[in-house]
Amino acid sequence: MSNPHLTIAEEVQAAIATGSAERCSGVAARVASLFIATAGSLDVEQQALFADVFERLVNTIELRALADVGARIALAELSAQLAPVSQAPAAVIRRLAHHDDITVAGPVLSESPRLSPEDLVEIAGSQGEKHLIAVAGRWWLQEIVTDALLARRFPSVSRKLMKNPGARISAAGFSIILAQAEGDPELAVATGIRADLPAGLRRTMLQGATEAVKARLLAAAPPHLYEEIRGAIAAAAAGAERGMSRSRDFGNAKLTVAKLKQTGKLSEALLLDFARQRRYTETIAAIAELAKCSIELVRPLMQSLRSDGILVPCRAAGLGWTTVAAILDSRFVSGETKPDELIKLKNRYLELTADEARRLLRLWTIRASSSPKTN
Repeated sequence: MSNPHLTIAEEVQAAIATGSAERCSGVAARVASLFIATAGSLDVEQQALFADVFERLVNTIELRALADVGARIALAELSAQLAPVSQAPAAVIRRLAHHDDITVAGPVLSESPRLSPEDLVEIAGSQGEKHLIAVAGRWWLQEIVTDALLARRFPSVSRKLMKNPGARISAAGFSIILAQAEGDPELAVATGIRADLPAGLRRTMLQGATEAVKARLLAAAPPHLYEEIRGAIAAAAAGAERGMSRSRDFGNAKLTVAKLKQTGKLSEALLLDFARQRRYTETIAAIAELAKCSIELVRPLMQSLRSDGILVPCRAAGLGWTTVAAILDSRFVSGETKPDELIKLKNRYLELTADEARRLLRLWTIRASSSPKTN
């Protein structure tokens, strides 16, 4: 290895020898920065060396962490540094994920691709509520993981999952959530506008819902579900047994956008018109084309109660804020995004760089394609 690597190796040895948590913390930050900068070019032997170094540093810092606030902060910072790195040492990531302090475990639980579904299931069964909330916020979750999370019956975890468009929920999982939603209006609304909620379960939920919940549900419903939810409310009130499920056809929208692109007419101005006219399918298809990602990726972001997700493909497409604001409003049949929320979203959008947005889209696409599809 090069001399800079050797210098750091010597510092690591000296820090461990002294047993100083403060010194180990500083060295850990330097090692993490070096690892992140070179992770893509490291061979197996070098990766193993870094893994060993991280293990030894974490061991030394943890010995002091119970009595030293600075040591816990150092572990939390290391966790945040390593969380998004796909080549991070798996053993170190798992160790950080199981840490009792959520400030240490949280970053890797929320983001690290090194945690397998089996790791997440184990954590869901053994850790506390805050750890489960962090897992529930991961962009892509398989049913085996969400089933394990929901088995603990934390309402806060259920609310987090319902606001996560990338979380796949089984029929059994939805049954647990609907039982909790009976006394939780926020959870009822978040669940009711999920596109993947089976129509039969939506009717079941609405049969016992209060008028206030039904009104909030209609107010929050995105265009693609508004008619279904309104019909389900009417059917529930009348005791109807007919199915109310319908799927949205994106075929025509794909053809429309493809022709516009072929003729050079697809532009941000045209997307703005789609959004202002609340042409839901065309808006999604145009965003996906301009952001160079799939409709399947954009659609759940538009459907989510969380408004920040759709900012990512918009930034990747290089859209101006006027267009983004119109897209945010187009998710609802009537009304607009609340002014205070719009200000927060604008600040987030301005802070998000195009490179960060494209990186997130690539990561989400990989996670979506690597997860088994369910009907």
